[in-house]
Amino acid sequence: MASKTEQRREDLRHRLIDSAERTIIADGLAALKARALAQDVGCAVGAIYTVFDDLDGLTLAVNARTFRRLGAFVQDRTGTTGTPQDRLVAMGTAYLHFAAANQPGWRALFDVAMTDDGPVPDWYRAELAALFAQIAAPLRDLFPTWPAQRIDLMTRALFSSVHGMVLLGLQRRISAVPLDQIEAMIAVLLRNVTAENIC
Repeated sequence: MASKTEQRREDLRHRLIDSAERTIIADGLAALKARALAQDVGCAVGAIYTVFDDLDGLTLAVNARTFRRLGAFVQDRTGTTGTPQDRLVAMGTAYLHFAAANQPGWRALFDVAMTDDGPVPDWYRAELAALFAQIAAPLRDLFPTWPAQRIDLMTRALFSSVHGMVLLGLQRRISAVPLDQIEAMIAVLLRNVTAENIC
């Protein structure tokens, strides 16, 4: 059974994550400040650092929630019917729509600072791996003779390509591409790159 101190610490952890998530969703990652966070949850600034090493650690905790929501969103809109290419296109389109509807939280997934020598938490890697596993499944159906390493490489390549189109597409100052045209671009990419005669 957890001690009262542990329970208080866990309660503070949840309140900090909730507050940070609200801030990021409303105003973006740059708006996350320790003083405002402490005021919102009713603790001293120093108390934040008894739960998280720094604000980046807190952001990672928020991002874990976002990854889970993203994974569920993509899975709900993909289904198990249709060709493997149909499922990949559905995933790419779902990714676009999640990003468009949740821009500040989605951007925080990739804007959080990570040092080269600092370890990425195992639970964070697991959330990203779960998302990649959804992409890998139809690829294994398309290319059953490919070794796992090649499937993994293609999974990362497709994710990076779709992510790049979505990122540039949502930065309207740069691309000025309407959402439906980004959908068409994603479909063209995924169908052509996964065509058997190309791969």
